Amino acid sequence: MTIFPKDFLWGGATAANQVEGGYDEDGRGLANVDVVPHGEDRYKIVTGEQKNLSFQDGYYYPAKEAVDFYHHYKEDIKLFAEMGFKTYRMSIAWSRIFPNGDEKEPNEKGLQFYEDVFKELKKYDIEPLVTITHFDIPIHLIKEYGGWRNRKVVDFYEKLCRVLFNRFQGLVKYWLTFNEINMLFHAPFMGAGIVFEPDENKEQVLWNAAHHELVASALATKIAHEVDSDIQVGCMVAAGQYYPNTPHPRDVKAAQDDNRENYSLIDVQSRGEYPSYVLKKLERNSIDLPIQEGDMKLLKEHTVDFISFSYYSSRVSSGDPEELEKVEGNIFASLKNPYLDESEWGWQIDPLGFRITMNELYDRYKKPLFVVENGLGAVDKPDENGYVEDDYRIDYLKQHIATMKDAIELDGIEVMGYTTWGCIDLVSAGTGEMKKRYGFIYVDKDNNGGGTLERSKKKSFDWYKKVIKTNGEDLETI
Repeated sequence: MTIFPKDFLWGGATAANQVEGGYDEDGRGLANVDVVPHGEDRYKIVTGEQKNLSFQDGYYYPAKEAVDFYHHYKEDIKLFAEMGFKTYRMSIAWSRIFPNGDEKEPNEKGLQFYEDVFKELKKYDIEPLVTITHFDIPIHLIKEYGGWRNRKVVDFYEKLCRVLFNRFQGLVKYWLTFNEINMLFHAPFMGAGIVFEPDENKEQVLWNAAHHELVASALATKIAHEVDSDIQVGCMVAAGQYYPNTPHPRDVKAAQDDNRENYSLIDVQSRGEYPSYVLKKLERNSIDLPIQEGDMKLLKEHTVDFISFSYYSSRVSSGDPEELEKVEGNIFASLKNPYLDESEWGWQIDPLGFRITMNELYDRYKKPLFVVENGLGAVDKPDENGYVEDDYRIDYLKQHIATMKDAIELDGIEVMGYTTWGCIDLVSAGTGEMKKRYGFIYVDKDNNGGGTLERSKKKSFDWYKKVIKTNGEDLETI
């Protein structure tokens, strides 16, 4: 008997804006992620500090073409099937369905594209796991309404959900409402289409957007269950446990505060109410949630069915007022942990932290977990045939899958599935780079947009194929 359930959903994950391309094809409108360039201004734009709502001269915009999944999806899905994928996590480009976001009728060509993708997946018995919005909002909704700070966007999202759930009933069973919903506090333009205006109260704007996304998520869950009782809807958080830097009580308290802040929004999605610590913090800071009649009842009655999350690294907190050395990690800066190795981008590698994080989530919510992002970004050096000896990636994934197995076997955690991030090379959300590669499949494209887009298998391709075939029992390197 294997440790993993026999119906465990092994697979890989991508996002529309990082793989699709075809930004102006078949009626698609412009989205926030389209106008985020590669280069030094990227961070200021994704955090909402620099306004950039159109294409500007002198920049390269990697999402325009990405890796052109829009025209290569049959080829890519065939490769996923060869690995034995049970599920494929992907996302919808909102502006492909409603180009401006506020139209009365959806774009049929956009709907047909996703229907074709879902049917192609079903041909190989691959279950789609679909994120409704993965750092994605039509530019028009930002220009005209100010993004998720505006309550009207909830109505537009609701319409999108009704169209998706009805059109794809029977094709998609698993949905996620928002990707890494907590990221809106760290990358407001990507997470909520927020561009800050001079002198406005940024914290108030962010909590307006947060409340609106939470209401929208509850509405999505309600609609999905009304359309089809078999549909399961999950939330999604950028996870990674915060450790105290020392046993000093102020460091322990700092770690507790950071963990609570990280989980504050999925606390609402999973438990149906704002936690007391959030309400008291908002009260202290004179922040008013834009609650309308019926909101709290909606949040309470339509919580998510499961908890999905990304995990790349753990983090370290300190209550020491002195500035300490920090390292990178999925837009979150963290104190350096001297006991851990780092990736080429400074993300600290902590497989045991993966198990610790899973325990924290399961203890907190008592709902099934779904690991929907886990992977290693690295510079791959292909040979003349596009083959990459990526033993470093195999080692990273092997260690994390082993600790996930311990979480299931030793801790009794219910885990639905595991999708590695970037099963095929894609554009990095954080840096806009192509050289920061995650995939089992190499795509010939560079940071400046050059390359043939040709696909080729890395060493990790056959390794992961074996992992899936043995349902996680054989993790040894080929």
